[in-house]
Amino acid sequence: MRETTRHQARETVRSYEHRVTIPLLGEVSLPPDKVAYYAGVGVLAALQVIEWPLALVITAGHLLADQHLSGLAQGVGEALESA
Repeated sequence: MRETTRHQARETVRSYEHRVTIPLLGEVSLPPDKVAYYAGVGVLAALQVIEWPLALVITAGHLLADQHLSGLAQGVGEALESA
């Protein structure tokens, strides 16, 4: 029963995520709570508050950090469940 509940929770989370393929980075997921952040960086670049290369570096770094931290959190959670 726990496995079924866990599977349903994962499917619910995936239904709200958006997957985007970015050159050089591959496929990344965009959770709804992060879309506003990326849109804000895009608006700052469009208004020339920051330069486009800087906006790309900020966004790429943020995406990579999120991917790493989510994988790390998942690994810790699985380790705690099996203990």
